[in-house]
Amino acid sequence: MSLAYLKSGTDIRGTALGENCDLNDAVVQKIALGFLHVLHEKTGLQPNEMSLYIGRDSRLSGERILNALCSVFIKYGVNVTDCGLCSTPAMFMTTVKKGCTAAVQITASHHPSDKNGLKFFTRAGGFEGSDIAAVLSAAEQKPAFAECEGRVQTLDFMTEYAADLREKIKQGVGAKDYEHPLAGFHIVVDAGNGVGGFYANDVLSPLGADVSGSEFLEPDGHFPNHVPNPENPDAMGFISRSVLRNKADFGIIFDTDVDRAACVDADGREINRNRLVALASAIALENEPGATVVTDSVTSDGLKAFVQQHLGGVHHRFRRGYKNVINEALRLNAQGVNCPLAIETSGHAALRENYFLDDGAYLITKILILLAKKRKEGKPLSSVIEALQEPVEEKELRFKILQEDFRPCGEDVIAKLETWASGLPFATPADDNREGFRVSFDEDHGAGWLLLRLSVHDPILPLNIESDKQGGCRQIATLLFDFLKDFKDIDISALKDYISSL
Repeated sequence: MSLAYLKSGTDIRGTALGENCDLNDAVVQKIALGFLHVLHEKTGLQPNEMSLYIGRDSRLSGERILNALCSVFIKYGVNVTDCGLCSTPAMFMTTVKKGCTAAVQITASHHPSDKNGLKFFTRAGGFEGSDIAAVLSAAEQKPAFAECEGRVQTLDFMTEYAADLREKIKQGVGAKDYEHPLAGFHIVVDAGNGVGGFYANDVLSPLGADVSGSEFLEPDGHFPNHVPNPENPDAMGFISRSVLRNKADFGIIFDTDVDRAACVDADGREINRNRLVALASAIALENEPGATVVTDSVTSDGLKAFVQQHLGGVHHRFRRGYKNVINEALRLNAQGVNCPLAIETSGHAALRENYFLDDGAYLITKILILLAKKRKEGKPLSSVIEALQEPVEEKELRFKILQEDFRPCGEDVIAKLETWASGLPFATPADDNREGFRVSFDEDHGAGWLLLRLSVHDPILPLNIESDKQGGCRQIATLLFDFLKDFKDIDISALKDYISSL
């Protein structure tokens, strides 16, 4: 059976526990061999000339997968460094700090505990989707290398990584007590039982912060408390309540492998999605007037106005997918466009100053520097984004495409939506449609916008609606229903249920 189904964007991902386990040792060993082949093609090095660093998140299957990888790597002479429990961004940083040939992170991000996966990095960045496809294709071909005994050593790289973050905060805040720039701050951290607990214990506490009340810092691959996902409402509810219960100044929540984060202000107000994008944009544009911020396609009209009118930057909407926004920022910079930030509403944020690495801990580090500076001015952190206009209502729905060859069907629907909207005098298509079709409606027809796009990998048409008035989303949804009702190959029952429920 082809292994191509294990490709998930720029990751490899599968079921790693239970009777349906498809990321078993034999498959992992094939993938390890395929990875060596692709790395050989990229670098010209033989395996016995390579050094690989490997880390893992807190998933129960992580150590088993590590051992399966190492059994192949050392068979062909690779020098392996086992970094133990690590964040995904830290594993990339081993390619910078340690000069290794490549790094591997064993993680499935926020997905259920029975899932796991692999991410691959070189100094040039994370593997692209095409690289992942090449790894899986090579895995099926079982490439041959000369056998040569390699070795495995261990390294606590997270200690070094945490020290770099501490130094960043010290330099950025420039407090009189240089070693304790966060003294007087009460900050709670929710690591979701992933690997983000280090941020409370090894970054914040040594800098003087009171981290009492922090929760779920201990790694536990069962994820017994909540989904470790800053986009999840239940997870955000935990950190908001923790801030209020502990009367803290600030709250931080990470996903399992710490490539994403969100935060909460002293009033328990969530700073994620558009608010997080706005805050990150304010940081990135502070010393970069007129620079461009790349986001995904579902960011709000209020965010665009905030970036362009309040911050004086340029908002460049692109496609969903953290790797898509990062690559677009890289492309723009290569063309001479000043673009210091790529960020997705999911919380993946990549700053040019940090190798365009999507690193939740680094973003939080930058936010804490701003938090400390605002306290010196006698202002709350929320003052930075108080000009952000937020929608009154918002809704996301997903429609299944019933045709097996789903892509042409979905593209046809979107093309016809564009034609339909162009005939409506109260509708205005967006001038930056780079994914799907986005169109705005006037005050009498919803006072908002919709975006219908095609999922990258799945037979799904995701729909996002926002409105600046009560009942506006229902108006827009009703207009769309009238358009979609005659498409027999699209399951719009979710749209019908949403309209009837209001």
